[in-house]
Amino acid sequence: MKTIDVCLSPDLMHLYKVEDRTVVVVDILRATSCMVTAFAHGVESITPFANLDMCREMRGQGYITSGERDGKMVAGFDKGNSPFEYMGDQVRGMRIAFTTTNGTQAIEKSKGAKEVIIGSFLNLSAVAKHLLFSDNNILIVCAGWKGKVNLEDTLFAGAVVEKLKDYIQPDCDAPLAAQHLYNLAKSDMVKFMSNSSHVKRLNRLNVIKDIEFCLTPDQYKVLPKLNGHVLTL
Repeated sequence: MKTIDVCLSPDLMHLYKVEDRTVVVVDILRATSCMVTAFAHGVESITPFANLDMCREMRGQGYITSGERDGKMVAGFDKGNSPFEYMGDQVRGMRIAFTTTNGTQAIEKSKGAKEVIIGSFLNLSAVAKHLLFSDNNILIVCAGWKGKVNLEDTLFAGAVVEKLKDYIQPDCDAPLAAQHLYNLAKSDMVKFMSNSSHVKRLNRLNVIKDIEFCLTPDQYKVLPKLNGHVLTL
């Protein structure tokens, strides 16, 4: 039987062998939620960068530069890190260069995997379906916050484990912990998250509506995948 595991922080990636795995990178608030939203609204590609300066240089090559540092839009960039910036016909056909504090760092550390896909609550069922029918073992990589564990990414991991519990067995206790946490939270995730560190951080930045949206399952059916260094559908 296939197995599923959860890496609660990218700083723990050295503990995991990924060559035979499908890695699901998740940064609920808000990088992977932005990516899924952008593809649902017709962007051509997203190139993730861990390095801010490398991302900035892509503007001269016709890319839309997007992302954040410490939750704030990068000065001189075209877009920030709210999913509402990636909706509508305005983004259709765009090539986006994207960098964030945590999400794109997690993607960079996952590049040795057999397959890398992008997960969020917004495309939860699409992720689960893909994992169910894949032959690969699974690792969910939570982007966290600067190496620390966060609640929202762990809840997403738990939601995936819960969906696949009858078909794929957990590798260790991390998937079980995430699953139990999700089952506690699933009836009202917004309330459950209200005292979490990142929600408080976004509230200080007056980013309110993003939180509820990013915690809403199955808004989209898209499944972004990493092809080389570029995310496409």
